[in-house]
Amino acid sequence: MLDSLTGFVVVGVAILVGWIIARIDLLGPHARHVLGRLTFFVLSPFLLFVVLAQADVHTLFSALLPVSAIAAAAVFVIHAVVARFVWRRDAGETLIGTLSAGQVNSNNMGIPLSLYLLGSAAFPAPVILLQLLVFTPLSMAAFEAISTGQRRVNPILRRTLTNPIVVGSVLGVVVSLSGIRLPPIVMEPASLVADACIPVLLISYGMSLHGQRVLSPSGRRRDILLATTLKLLVMPLVAWTVAALVFRLGPADVLIVTVLAALPTAQNVFNYAQRYDVGETIARDTILLTTVGCVPVLLGITLLLG
Repeated sequence: MLDSLTGFVVVGVAILVGWIIARIDLLGPHARHVLGRLTFFVLSPFLLFVVLAQADVHTLFSALLPVSAIAAAAVFVIHAVVARFVWRRDAGETLIGTLSAGQVNSNNMGIPLSLYLLGSAAFPAPVILLQLLVFTPLSMAAFEAISTGQRRVNPILRRTLTNPIVVGSVLGVVVSLSGIRLPPIVMEPASLVADACIPVLLISYGMSLHGQRVLSPSGRRRDILLATTLKLLVMPLVAWTVAALVFRLGPADVLIVTVLAALPTAQNVFNYAQRYDVGETIARDTILLTTVGCVPVLLGITLLLG
């Protein structure tokens, strides 16, 4: 049981370091902005390239993929409909809330937790590839359209394809599909830069928590609570239902997809909110609540299904 909490401790310590840095004002008033741009434009593209270049893209077609895709799509639709048509949120906040509800922290949380809870670090690979190859390009295209006010397809497509995160993902997939094994002189420097992404992102997130209260009177409490509920309860339930009753997967696969669906909201959503200056409170609070709340949820799932 203690080993199962290692992934949470690693993430928690990095966030705490960020909060302390902000508390003592070590890096000055512009630190969060600088770290956010560094993560978005430099570190994240390197990380995505390294992860995808070394991944087996054929795992996308495993039985885990369609279940994970359906579970994510279900909560995406629920949150988007409620936020946009019931609460009348603007497109940017709706998109951030929707991603907060369904985009899972499959990398820096999913990999260690999969190792400790399920016995292998390979299980999150289909979810990682699904998010990087499908969700990320679509999200970047939507953010570009929202931030620029552009509705013509060609400019949006051009800005999306030149987005550094998309570029890093595409290059990684090309390397993986080609079967080329890049020499250490290429991969080692890329891995060095990539390894800085998760710590810097978590530290930047921790800095954003200083001086803030979770569920503060921002007018977006219900958005945060809806995204958190969808992420921690509805998404795992949908994944379990689809895996067990529709696809009739074996008990081991049902456990895997349910655990993956219960992972907390990805920190990348906060990075997007910072970059495009929209919905930062929704992303920040949902990430915190799901990261804390997924501990009993994940342990409960492993006890019930394991």
